[in-house]
Amino acid sequence: MEWLKKLFAPVDMTVGRPWEDILIFTVPMLIGNIAQQLYNTVDSVVVGKYVGDNALAAVGSAGPILNLLIVLFIGISVGASIMVSQYFGARNREDLSRTIGSCIVLTGLASLFVMVVATMLSRPLLVLLGTPDSILDWCTSYLHILFLGVAGMAYYNILSGVLRGLGDSISALVYLIVASVTNIVLDLVFVAQFKMGVAGVALATVIAQAVSAILCLWKLARMRDLFDMKWSYMRLSKMHTMNIIKLGVPSGVTQAIMSMAMLVVQSLTNSFGEQFIAANVIVMRVDGFAMLPNFSFGTAMTTYAGQNIGARAHVRVTQGAKQGTLMGLGVSAAITAGILLFGRSLMSIFTNTEALVEMSMNMMRILAVGYIAMAVIQCLSGVMRGAGDTMTPMWISLVMTIIIRVPLAYGLVYLTRSTQFPQGRKECIFVSLLISWLIGAVMTAVCYKRGKWKEKAVS
Repeated sequence: MEWLKKLFAPVDMTVGRPWEDILIFTVPMLIGNIAQQLYNTVDSVVVGKYVGDNALAAVGSAGPILNLLIVLFIGISVGASIMVSQYFGARNREDLSRTIGSCIVLTGLASLFVMVVATMLSRPLLVLLGTPDSILDWCTSYLHILFLGVAGMAYYNILSGVLRGLGDSISALVYLIVASVTNIVLDLVFVAQFKMGVAGVALATVIAQAVSAILCLWKLARMRDLFDMKWSYMRLSKMHTMNIIKLGVPSGVTQAIMSMAMLVVQSLTNSFGEQFIAANVIVMRVDGFAMLPNFSFGTAMTTYAGQNIGARAHVRVTQGAKQGTLMGLGVSAAITAGILLFGRSLMSIFTNTEALVEMSMNMMRILAVGYIAMAVIQCLSGVMRGAGDTMTPMWISLVMTIIIRVPLAYGLVYLTRSTQFPQGRKECIFVSLLISWLIGAVMTAVCYKRGKWKEKAVS
């Protein structure tokens, strides 16, 4: 049983070979991210197969609004993870305890706020984006259920971020697998058996996320050797709360910028009709899986950099940045090859409509090479965030999305209007995304090389 206990123990990334620390931490987190992506993917597959292509479009159209209205949790999660990793690396038990306590209380308050505000804004935003009437009611009910049960999603994402900051990616993985299996079973029961449609997949997701949140809280309560989880710490410590917000706001703003850009582009996507909306959903679901290694390496680099900055091991940070980025590039190159070779089979999982499969595959071919550029963005941005510099990745994201991606999408669509394509060419939406990724990779590499992130440590 000793090996099992060691497996679930926090990982000290301030010792050992950098690439090995990063890889050992990344693999379970990647598996966990795959399990988390199954939430939305299974929702899409179930409604696509059992309800129809319009229901598939409804679930996908709700995604950008969901992402926009949960940016509070993204910010809290990133800020908490950075602080936890640096205090853990510095062996600072008191500040670590106060950070985690503040994080738990802050998450509860943010959940209440989102529950009320997001539920009220859902339908008006869908109407503003020109969501087709045929899927408007489905989109609305899907979002209402998710937002009313948002506390489970919030606490899982934030508490798993705390666990990762402590170097424990295994526990978050196990709890997420339990939740994913729960989600799949409930999807089939609610939709296939009880015929609850889009509302059924939303309810299944809410229940599954609540299960994973409870398990994360239970795990943290048992880690008494690292920090104290007493009632006296369950309050908003001014210094620690402000640091969480200060570090987390840029990441939350980054997510908000990306979500707003997706909303604006979603409006353009909606103008091409239900079939293209459904194709876009399929592409984004496959894209979600293709991006997972990049996100996993990026999060691993944040924890690695945070712990080593806390321990004042600056040389190790630079070594790990180089080695982690090279691993990320290798994995992304393999994924790009896999998409180009087997993409059609992946698309056919979501729909039986051959025209939809063909359209989705055409769009995916455009994006495929961009995943290599995203490896650079995620890995090097992860290092900068772990060091406490969350502003630089925010500005890069702003330029990528607001200045490059959105104007380019609308501009290219407009310029390609013709007798054959009166609304412009659909492909331009994905071409604009690819170009923004490539420019973002260059910007990230330049900012990392300048090295200003080295001066931003919290602890």
